[in-house]
Amino acid sequence: MAAWSRARLGAGPAVPPAGDRADPSDGVLVAAAQADRQAFAPLYDRYVDPVYRYCLRRLGSREAAEDATSQVFAKALAALPAYRDRSFRGWLFTIAHNVVSDTRRQRRPVAPLADAEDRVDPAPTPEEAALTADEGRALRALLVQLPADQRRIVELRLAGLTGVEIARVLGRSEGAVKMLQFRAVARLRVLLEVEPRPQGGTR
Repeated sequence: MAAWSRARLGAGPAVPPAGDRADPSDGVLVAAAQADRQAFAPLYDRYVDPVYRYCLRRLGSREAAEDATSQVFAKALAALPAYRDRSFRGWLFTIAHNVVSDTRRQRRPVAPLADAEDRVDPAPTPEEAALTADEGRALRALLVQLPADQRRIVELRLAGLTGVEIARVLGRSEGAVKMLQFRAVARLRVLLEVEPRPQGGTR
């Protein structure tokens, strides 16, 4: 997905790694991209996968997630000259959150929760790599049972954002984010305890 999306954005080719030198910070990359639009490619390559996975979790289909991801980076590229935020990742996921929310409002009513597992991309994400296939599907099915505000926080956590960044994305206080995350984890534990065993398991 990264190659065709980068071409659509006009962000230029990917920049090869610079030997053993440490990866540049977001601030360095942002400054370069603000001076030269073609220099946006390293930022795109750094964040396209987590943004795509976040959109996929929220929207449930590859096509919708790819469209949303393209919108996110197109909007970010257009707004980059005015960027003055302290966290590029938090700023980018604020855009992603808004794009996903707009997309969901424009779509028809979503399918029943029982159908949610079938609509989610079956390909494992890095966060799910240590899980078995059954456990991965169970996790996705459990997430859709969380209240919307708790689910959004878990999804952003899975995307790698910190509590401070999540608070900025959702427009909430850091304390509120911590409380909602605590409740989400507690709810997931309860759901895991009552979840029936997969067929063929030991009774």
